[in-house]
Amino acid sequence: MIVTVTMNPALDKTAEVAALLPGALNRLENVRVDAGGKGVNVSKMVTVLGGETLCTGFVGGQPGRELRFRIDALDIPNDFIEVGSTTRTNLKVVAARGGLTELNEPGIDVTEQEMDALLEKVLFLAGRGGIVVLSGSLPRGADPDTYRRFAAALRRAGCAVVVDADGEAFRRALEAPPQVIKPNRFELLQYCGLPQDTPTEQLPGLCRPLLEKGVEWVALSMGGDGAMFFTPHQAARAMALPVKVRSTVGAGDSMVGALAYALEAGLGFEQTVRLAMAASNGAVATEGTNPPTLETVNELKRQVEILPL
Repeated sequence: MIVTVTMNPALDKTAEVAALLPGALNRLENVRVDAGGKGVNVSKMVTVLGGETLCTGFVGGQPGRELRFRIDALDIPNDFIEVGSTTRTNLKVVAARGGLTELNEPGIDVTEQEMDALLEKVLFLAGRGGIVVLSGSLPRGADPDTYRRFAAALRRAGCAVVVDADGEAFRRALEAPPQVIKPNRFELLQYCGLPQDTPTEQLPGLCRPLLEKGVEWVALSMGGDGAMFFTPHQAARAMALPVKVRSTVGAGDSMVGALAYALEAGLGFEQTVRLAMAASNGAVATEGTNPPTLETVNELKRQVEILPL
């Protein structure tokens, strides 16, 4: 069982424009609403791959009820804790000229007691030997130490932990440590205190020290530059695949879903890299936060070129 924890989920509204014009009227086209939040997107990918998954976290208000309705419609089991504040709605505007602009609401507020209740729920749902994915932003009221606390408790309970976070939450989570992490280039350089124009050739030297903290898999996503993968014994780079870009929203989450699925299935290094690249590149070619189909994933896996580092 792969349990995904989304503490600050969202209804993701995605729309398209020819060009986004600040300070002017923009008429949106092809508007769609999806159940969102990083963990929810991870569960979508795990479901496509045939894995068993369950979503949990916090929801609130009418948007929270709609979120659960949409997750139910995807036949994904879920068990959220309802809180007094309201689940956020995020707007993603995809411009044919200008890329992606995201307008994200702050989301819900939680108390220390609600955080304790969620940890207890996650420990129960995962059981011994389960895999738990902790991903996305923390809600207001949550301590920056939350992911470290959850990861440490889950590891003591015999669970494997995957973390996809940024900033202080990511930094502290490494102290647990989780088995798998998936920073993107921006998050890695932010963590290391380095400028964003740091050459790609220097990135392996920044990833390998993370393994010394006890992390077993580091997956570094780099958008159009592909991704790098590191374990204590192997390292490789895979380039982005030639797919038509529809929306980059959720591509990293699809990679996390593939990594969690591969961990549970006991796949080897090369199989895991191929699956992660196929899932993330396939997601780029879909609308909104939709994952790719299994047929697309299987086709793209054959196209992945793995270069040793």
